[in-house]
Amino acid sequence: MTTETQSQATTDGFHLVIDALKLNGLDTIYCLPGIPITDFLRMAQGEGMRVIAFRHEQHAGNAAAAAGFLTQKPGICFTVSAPGFLNGLTALANATTNCFPMILISGSSEREIVDLQQGDYEEMDQLAIAKPLCKAAFRVLHAEDIGVGIARAIRSAVSGRPGGVYLDLPAKLFAQTIDAAAGKKSLIKVVDAAPKQIPAPDAVKRAVDLLKGAKKPLILLGKGAAYAQADADIKALVEKTGIPYLPMSMAKGLLPDNHAQSASAARSYVLAEADVVMLVGARLNWLLSHGKGKTWGGASGKDGGGQQFIQVDISPTEADSNVAIAAPVIGDIGSCVAALNAAIGSSWAKPPAEWTSAISERKDKNLTKMAETLAKDPSPMNFHSALNVVRNKIKERPDAVLVNEGANALDFTRSIVDMYEPRKRLDVGTWGIMGIGMGFAVAAAVETGKPVIAVCGDSAFGFSGMEVETICRYNLPVCVVVMNNNGVYKGTDQNASGGKDVAPTVFVKDARYEMLMQAFGGTGVYAKTTAELKKALDEAVSSGKPTLINAIIDETAGTESGRITSLNPNAKKK
Repeated sequence: MTTETQSQATTDGFHLVIDALKLNGLDTIYCLPGIPITDFLRMAQGEGMRVIAFRHEQHAGNAAAAAGFLTQKPGICFTVSAPGFLNGLTALANATTNCFPMILISGSSEREIVDLQQGDYEEMDQLAIAKPLCKAAFRVLHAEDIGVGIARAIRSAVSGRPGGVYLDLPAKLFAQTIDAAAGKKSLIKVVDAAPKQIPAPDAVKRAVDLLKGAKKPLILLGKGAAYAQADADIKALVEKTGIPYLPMSMAKGLLPDNHAQSASAARSYVLAEADVVMLVGARLNWLLSHGKGKTWGGASGKDGGGQQFIQVDISPTEADSNVAIAAPVIGDIGSCVAALNAAIGSSWAKPPAEWTSAISERKDKNLTKMAETLAKDPSPMNFHSALNVVRNKIKERPDAVLVNEGANALDFTRSIVDMYEPRKRLDVGTWGIMGIGMGFAVAAAVETGKPVIAVCGDSAFGFSGMEVETICRYNLPVCVVVMNNNGVYKGTDQNASGGKDVAPTVFVKDARYEMLMQAFGGTGVYAKTTAELKKALDEAVSSGKPTLINAIIDETAGTESGRITSLNPNAKKK
């Protein structure tokens, strides 16, 4: 039944939700069907919305979060109540931490039963649970308020610093009926959901003056810069100033990784030596050692190297969160970067040659060393040789989206595989969590229509591996490459007690992950050599068919926790 063929006199909650979403250009739902949302999802599909159903709510939520990052519109995830809601809540909290706009909409038990704790089906006070873990949370109890509820959720998700929003829809709401004309009038088309926030002129001048006096300036691009879609202005800022830049992982490709000003191959050097650092959509959190310690040239973990920071951010409270920010520039990234470009003008003096030459020297040395390593073709494959195949494919197909998760699989991929276009790399983000792989891959394929290559460690793949059925069901152009070294970090640990159980980090030896994809009608390939891996990857990308390549890696390859070994409290004892 469509809205048009319903009774002319009334409409209901089901159709008001659908109409409110469609009115605001939200035409894709990531979900897992069940009571009380199954009928809603059927109706939404009947009304022309795209409904992508998953096997676990967390992965549907991760897909919605990735969709938000890619489109600047809130990704929509629908779940059932209680346990389904809790599964989606993990993704919602992660989206909020990563500043991805997402709306988690869950069916729920009736308020009068929940509030008296009378034991309803899947009874839970979901709104109270969600509030501390997302940017905003709302509940709609009356059909005439559905338009307002969805409008508030959209604005909350995308305005200011983007994030996750929870919207609670009790089961009774869907069946409520109201006058059709009144229902249509109650819907809201959100106007200017994420209004520009123009930086103060004195803040821009302060930042430019600080840059002018720098002897060793550095621009550091974060995923907020990628989300902003201010690509041309960011490129102009970097190239006009001549300042070396360093992209965080999801900002890779804002400028091509082989750009002359990229300092990625000299990361340690530029972080420790820079005297003025401009952060554009990046936060001085653990990923940047909080702006302190030896990473930044400090003598201990509590001090820094004396750098002065310019921070371009949408949130004024982000400044000074770890270290003093000498020149905060507060506003949306696009407006801030445009204002900086205008203030810089055409007579800008490029950074001293001593600084840029020192960076180039270290880059050349490190890139030469990396090229020598990548040229090797050991048997069995290691991370470098296998990822060199992926590196070459991305260079050949820069429009492909790379999804990446794992420990060593993440670290090696980030340093080996160059990106050439913006928003083509999706990874574990701020929390560094596992399990985002298949959800992000599905969203990337649905939202972009481009080939997707998902490089996952065998441990990371296990969190969401069943979603290969989802990939096959919707016939998505996703190629999953599982870096299989038989365990978490590596497959060589031993049971410390000598007992019969394997070590907790060790998996079944020579697991045949490719057969999981084959079970659902996709293509599965067992690859032990780089030639086999290349052939399979070439065929997968050109065919667009769901594919899983089980890339067999030396089980001794990898280090515990990858590059964050220092966070392991027992690391120094090993």
